[in-house]
Amino acid sequence: MNSPYPRITDLSFLERCHPRTAGFYRYWEAKRREARLPARADLDPVEMKEWLPGIVLVNVTPDPAHRPPYRLTYRLIGTRATELRGHEAAGKSVEEAFFGNSLAEILENYRVVIEERKPVYDGDRTRSKSGGRLEAETLLLPLASDGVTVDMVVCYQEIESNGPA
Repeated sequence: MNSPYPRITDLSFLERCHPRTAGFYRYWEAKRREARLPARADLDPVEMKEWLPGIVLVNVTPDPAHRPPYRLTYRLIGTRATELRGHEAAGKSVEEAFFGNSLAEILENYRVVIEERKPVYDGDRTRSKSGGRLEAETLLLPLASDGVTVDMVVCYQEIESNGPA
């Protein structure tokens, strides 16, 4: 029997996630403007120093001819997230360069973040290509230049080390 995919879309993830993941969520939450979503411009890399190696930024580009009606492209991949993949994914689509056990589940994570404008905590554990690291958890958060329409997703990946990367 397969267990359900380890996706949490409410704040209960804060009770089980790594303290750095919770800290990143609180940082994102502090950047909200009333009920509006923060924009990429609201995030300051200097303030985010402790999280930068695990950060992934994904552009959301509307495309009515595509299903879903947007394209997802990696814009920036932190050093730990790149090591986990074993290759540089910036500039590639999520479909061609995703990291995880199931493309369908990863695309569902993005759908929830983009269409429902909710955080997604993904507890799926995936080994690095070398087997030396393990993705422990990923938090996906919506960003919106206008405060409403999600045009970017910021992800934070917490990683466990099992030896050399």
